[in-house]
Amino acid sequence: MPEPSRTKVSSVTTQRPLELILARNLLSALSTPAFLVDEGGVLVFYNEAAGALLGKRYEELGTVGPEEWGSIFGPFDDEGEALPYDELPLVIAVRNGHPAHADFEIRSTDGVLHTVEVSAFPILTAHGSQGAIAVFWPSGSQNGAAH
Repeated sequence: MPEPSRTKVSSVTTQRPLELILARNLLSALSTPAFLVDEGGVLVFYNEAAGALLGKRYEELGTVGPEEWGSIFGPFDDEGEALPYDELPLVIAVRNGHPAHADFEIRSTDGVLHTVEVSAFPILTAHGSQGAIAVFWPSGSQNGAAH
C-alpha cells in the first residue's frame, strides 16, 4: 500500500540574531525606559518603562520601521521640529558603531511632549552591527541630587 503524501509545513518567521534576543531579555528586566532596534533601524522591542512613558505598550504597537516610530513618537528639537533621522543617537550607534547621546523631546501617544536624554550604544559582533540599544530618561531627573 503506498504511503499517503505528506505536505511539509514550514512556519514563516523572522529569526532574530542571538544578540538581539539577549538584549531584549536584558531590557525586559530594566526599570529604565529603553528601545532596541535592529541593524536596519527597525524598532524590534521597547520595555515596559518605555511603554509607560510613551503611552503604548510594545505588545500593542509591535515591530515598526524607523519612519513609523519617528512619526508616532518623534523626536523633536526645542522648536518642535522633527529631528533628522541621521542625527538620532540610535542611528549613529548602528551606522557608526559607537555610542551617541542627545537631549530632545518625544511625544507620547496622548500628545504630551517629554524632554528626555538618550544614550545609545551599538550591539557589535564578529559579524558586524546587529543593532543598537537606547536608554532614555526624563531630562533633569538626576539634577536634584544633594551636593
